[in-house]
Order: sequence, then structure tokens, then C-alpha cells
Amino acid sequence: MADPVTFTPDKRAYIQTNLTLAAIAMAGAMLVLWLIGNPYVWTGAPAGLAAIGFRAWYLASEELNNTWELSDTTLTGPGPRVVALNQIEAVNVMGSFVQVVTRGGDKHLIKYQASPAATKAAIERAAG
Repeated sequence: MADPVTFTPDKRAYIQTNLTLAAIAMAGAMLVLWLIGNPYVWTGAPAGLAAIGFRAWYLASEELNNTWELSDTTLTGPGPRVVALNQIEAVNVMGSFVQVVTRGGDKHLIKYQASPAATKAAIERAAG
């Protein structure tokens, strides 16, 4: 691999992931209200939507700037995250996320990938 490969977050994947989380939060909040006998079960929907919407808005500037770089020998992520390719034990796809598991048990998430399968394949190809 001559030039490093960069994995950047995809805004569409970020939005889609948060829409899915919002739907789950809305249903979950309504279920909890129903289980406790609250007559205003419908209020769980806007509460779940508002909670996830605020979270998505608040974290967007950070999450959409987290870039990973794949070189001949390492996978380098935001902050001090550096994974030697020969230490990668497994690469898993979880929605729009790619999870990298090391032989030592460390787990790293490459979040909001437009094509998580392509990201996984590139990492597995480089790790050999």
C-alpha cells in the first residue's frame, strides 16, 4: 500500500444512524410510559425524538471529524489510537460502524461509514 487510506465519517450515515436511534428511543419511551400506566403514552415519542435529536446535534461537530488512517503497518484513529495491523484479530460490521478487535482485546469503532463492508475489506486486506 503506497498511500495511506483514509476512513472519514459519512454525514448521510450519521443522519441515518441517528434517525434509527430516535425511532428506537421514541418507541422505548412510549413503552415505558405505557408499562407504568401513564395516560399520556404519546408524550414518549416527542421526548425520544428530542433526546436523540439534541444528542445528534451536539455531537455532530466531533463525530463527523473523527478520521482513521490505514497505512502499511498501522491503523491510526482520533486521539492516541494506534493499532498495529499484525495485532488485529477481528473486524466486524455493526450498522454503519466497523469494529476492530485486537489480540489484546481492545476494541475500536470506525463510526458512520458510507460503506462499512468496503472499510472492513480494506482493513482485512491490509492486515493480511
